[in-house]
Amino acid sequence: MDVNDLQRIGVAPNAVKALVVIVVSVVVAAAGFWFLVQPMNDQLHASQQKETQLRTKFDSEQSKAANREAYVEQLSQMKKTFNVMLRQLPNKTDIESLLVDLSQTSVASGLDVEYFKPEQEVAREFYAEYPIKISVTGSYHEFGSFISGLSALPRIVTLRDIQIDNEKNNRGNSSGDAGNTSDLTMDLVATTYRYLEDE
Repeated sequence: MDVNDLQRIGVAPNAVKALVVIVVSVVVAAAGFWFLVQPMNDQLHASQQKETQLRTKFDSEQSKAANREAYVEQLSQMKKTFNVMLRQLPNKTDIESLLVDLSQTSVASGLDVEYFKPEQEVAREFYAEYPIKISVTGSYHEFGSFISGLSALPRIVTLRDIQIDNEKNNRGNSSGDAGNTSDLTMDLVATTYRYLEDE
């Protein structure tokens, strides 16, 4: 296309003029869309996403506000429960009385105590674990009574590594009635806890 062709556009046939007008209009419309409308469309899309996020956050906050009294009540109840549990954690001087309680519970249950072996205390974040190895001899019913008695103590005591064996087999004695359930030995680890105050 020559510059002279552009100068003679006015004398061109109407079909050519219409085609040029259509092409120029399409180019201007495309440029206008690309440079003006598309950025606003992107901004609209980003605003819609932000609106969705804000609505979700608003709904969550509104739900919390609506349930605030229930949350405050629940927090208060949890604090009370936590304080009750902390009171169940003995301080260092109460460990000796726990050993007495364990011994009395085993005797009251009718068990023969083989040994109580306090182990090394294990410090945790705000409490310490105090494991005690226990070996007792008796019947299943006496074991049940003993464990029930432990659960009734005013302190938190957990039991683990429970093993119940025939006492005669443990001692290497095979004589006597093998079906006698009163000749059983129970070994376990009872763990109590104490609150670590600022020491």
